[in-house]
Amino acid sequence: MRIALGLEYDGSNFSGWQSQKGVRTVQATLEQALSAVANEPVTVITAGRTDAGVHAAAQVVHFDTATFRLEHNWVFGGNANLLPEVAILWAQPVNEAFHARFSAIARHYRYIILNRRARPAIANRRVTWYCQPLSVTKMKEAGAFLVGEHDFSSFRAKACQAKSPVRNVHYLEVTRQGDWIVIDISANAFLHHMVRNIAGVLMAIGKGEQPPRWAEEVLQARCRAVGGVTARPDGLYLVRVDYPDHFDLPRLSRPVTVW
Repeated sequence: MRIALGLEYDGSNFSGWQSQKGVRTVQATLEQALSAVANEPVTVITAGRTDAGVHAAAQVVHFDTATFRLEHNWVFGGNANLLPEVAILWAQPVNEAFHARFSAIARHYRYIILNRRARPAIANRRVTWYCQPLSVTKMKEAGAFLVGEHDFSSFRAKACQAKSPVRNVHYLEVTRQGDWIVIDISANAFLHHMVRNIAGVLMAIGKGEQPPRWAEEVLQARCRAVGGVTARPDGLYLVRVDYPDHFDLPRLSRPVTVW
């Protein structure tokens, strides 16, 4: 049978999602926990492979198993074997047509910036600290140029393995609450480092280094070399993955706040 899971994790002490030899990853940690529950090896497929230091509030995975367990056994048994930084939120049997990655129709990310002079303590490694003043008005104006279907070659990492650089950004919103600036972005899919590279461009514009229209110029250049610095992973969260209604998965739109 095929099981879908929802989970959250603090990526601060992981070398990303994908299993790698000699380092701690979320995938390997989860597979070890689920294998203990299933009493057989389990391999999971994820909706999106997050980078080292990136967090998830509503990641979705699936795995196939010959072992029958009730839904709450996958949740509580899995969590009993997981590190504190990772938690399974729900489990649900799905048919073989479901694929955590290829069935997804949208991903939603949130990037959180602490914009104040003093560095964070409680929120350390869970937000990106930027000590110089940022203009949310300019960042909003710049973000509008990136909404829609575009070639995002200027915002993809050199190591990106995606066959096409074209992505459809559904929305890009920038808001401020006190010292906190939040960038919310959704697309059908994302390229490697795409959100962090967008955040880097928006912060440069918010700082006043470039005008808002520079975001459009970077986009049109289709060259990563003109796109500025990749923002730190600390403030990035995968907050939701959308699937067609007929899969009837739990809809967890989990707000991420650190204040």
